[in-house]
Amino acid sequence: MPIWLPDLFGVNVNYRLMRTLLFASLLILVGDWPEFRGPTGQGHSDERGLPLTWSETENVRWKVAIPGKGWSSPAIQGDRIWLTTATEEGKSLRAICIDADSGVLLRNVELFRLESPGNLNSKNSLASPTPVIDGDRVYLHFGAHGTACLSQSGLMIWKTRLDYDNGQHGPGGSPVIYDNLLIVSCDGQDVQFVVALDKLTGQVAWRRSRRGFQAYTTPLVVRLAEGDQVISPGALRAIAYEPRTGKEIWQVRYGDGFSNVPRPVYGNGLVYICTGFQEASLLAVRVDGRGDVTDSHVAWRLKRGVPLTSSPLIVGDELYMVSDNGIATCVDAKTGKEHWHARLGGNHSASPIHADGRIYFLNEEGESVVIAPGKAFKVLATNQLDGPTLASMAVSNGSIFVRSQTHLYRLGF
Repeated sequence: MPIWLPDLFGVNVNYRLMRTLLFASLLILVGDWPEFRGPTGQGHSDERGLPLTWSETENVRWKVAIPGKGWSSPAIQGDRIWLTTATEEGKSLRAICIDADSGVLLRNVELFRLESPGNLNSKNSLASPTPVIDGDRVYLHFGAHGTACLSQSGLMIWKTRLDYDNGQHGPGGSPVIYDNLLIVSCDGQDVQFVVALDKLTGQVAWRRSRRGFQAYTTPLVVRLAEGDQVISPGALRAIAYEPRTGKEIWQVRYGDGFSNVPRPVYGNGLVYICTGFQEASLLAVRVDGRGDVTDSHVAWRLKRGVPLTSSPLIVGDELYMVSDNGIATCVDAKTGKEHWHARLGGNHSASPIHADGRIYFLNEEGESVVIAPGKAFKVLATNQLDGPTLASMAVSNGSIFVRSQTHLYRLGF
């Protein structure tokens, strides 16, 4: 119970204390990594003092075994880390909570139990979508196998299943929060739609069907003066929706591209969209259009070195990406003009991140390459952990968090 102190000099002392504590809590929240690709959804962190080099014996604050198998990235708020995993050969879909300071396992909650997990790509898992943390609530998604909301204490708030076929590769895209909505792209092998759930109840707020085929992308919310957009690539086209209603704002077509995985990024008035398999290219699309903008709002297009799995990264006026076979490319984000391309080595599924003035790439074999941003290719460090490593890195609490097939690492000083 708060103790209200006498009013001194016309200002309530307790109010000043509360304001100070609130400001302090906001400073802490700056360093959270609450969803796939971090606080902006685009792979950026404001953290400083991160390690440049590491190994199994260098700059590892802790390393903890994770039960089961999953490729969801860590979602972090304060001193809590949330992951998903699948145990019992995929029959048990679970939420895992780990203490960020010690690496101690705090929660291990079964959310869904499957009789038959269905098809799965050899690189994928049944627990690949990354959780979203919003205050005391954690939202966990397993594609068509189920979506759930837990409290930070592990109490089930609600759960639901979205009716579609995960396709031949299993679950992929992560959800995103907009105000009181949890928005999910559900592009199955049978039906395709984008849905917004009431984040308090799990009830459908809006649902918009679209034509296409299977895709595994995570939507991106873009906040604009003229009205916010949630941009969701799918097979054959990407669509921008009005996030509160689901009304379509614009769409861009890209031929036979499908089975998309990369999350879009936004900057310079352009959204950068990877078109997926079959016709892999990257489109830079102006977001001020209406209707079908295929012929009017594509500022530039790139076909060389475009990733099928990893998401692009914007730093300043440059856009960076790495192809699945390890070729990194840097282009001018406004024009698409190439500055450089270089072989990093290995196979790449994880999306790069920008933190502490560096760009971090992580390949599937546990090797990371750290480069300096800029128009010239400059490697700062190469590091190795025991792999495989397909999940994207997370950054929080002055550390880098890396999930391997068997463990979660906290890398820092």
